[in-house]
Amino acid sequence: MNIAIVGATGVVGRTILSVLYERGLLWGNDIFLYASKKSAGEKIVVGDKEYEVAELSIKNLKKHYDLALFSAGKDVAFAWAPTFVKLGAYVIDNSSAFRRRRGVPLVVPEMNFNDIKRYSKIIANPNCSTIGVCLPLNEISKKYKIKRIIVSTYQAVSGAGKLAIDDLKNGTTNKLPHMIKNNLIPQIDSALKNGYTYEEDKMNYEIKKILHNKELKISATCVRVPVENCHSESVYVELNKRPNINILKECFNKKGMVLIDDLGRGKYPMPIISNGKDEVFIGRLRKDTSTQYGVSFFICFDNIRKGASLNAVQIAEMVIKKYLTKKTKC
Repeated sequence: MNIAIVGATGVVGRTILSVLYERGLLWGNDIFLYASKKSAGEKIVVGDKEYEVAELSIKNLKKHYDLALFSAGKDVAFAWAPTFVKLGAYVIDNSSAFRRRRGVPLVVPEMNFNDIKRYSKIIANPNCSTIGVCLPLNEISKKYKIKRIIVSTYQAVSGAGKLAIDDLKNGTTNKLPHMIKNNLIPQIDSALKNGYTYEEDKMNYEIKKILHNKELKISATCVRVPVENCHSESVYVELNKRPNINILKECFNKKGMVLIDDLGRGKYPMPIISNGKDEVFIGRLRKDTSTQYGVSFFICFDNIRKGASLNAVQIAEMVIKKYLTKKTKC
């Protein structure tokens, strides 16, 4: 099987390669790494094998690919995803390029993998903050009707790439619009005319698409915080009836989630706990005292793993199992 990683030298691209290794997808498959011209020739070591990065150009492409995992931004995705599709690949794209396109599935595998059909050659990976909150929302929606969601995010600098991590460490502004060291920035992505940011608008649209509920009322506030890795989110959900906290605790102990909820003993999700982990950690679960139908909780998760690379690889695994194993040996 031929697997391409486009944007292989970035933070997410490197983690995709590591996750493929951890989950046994490097063995028996041919892996091709692509990046910009300036990164061509760079070597990346995973396990006991060294991979060389090639420039993303027509001359460096193979005649056929089975999978292509993109993490190189929406401009590269727009320009190159159709090329890889023509070469036979299922393209799993981590950018915002195709998330709103009709007919392109937007997938969190634990929830809506069946949105992917055999002809779904381009598959969109959701925004990192969307992925994290959708897992608990999906479980809640199985027990209650969700009427309204209010979410505030506390997003780590790793979500903006290596230069943003350097900004945190060095007190610079090479990537972020303001100094992030000892500071919070209540803007992620460009401003919209309605007073929201594009990041907030992405969450609004994507949650509705993944949950198959266009009528949901959603308001998001997205904030960049001086944490290197792992996003956190404060979530309020208004339901159609009084919530039962014990039922919700059972919901949040499903695969892909870990409940850490003992306020009296100081046990709750934090970036230091979720860093390097695959699960979404949930805690501070409580009824809203201002209304009888509300519930609040706090989540934390590794935005580079479950928020991006792991989710993409999980999609790849299910595509392999459902659509590729009959014609290709893995």
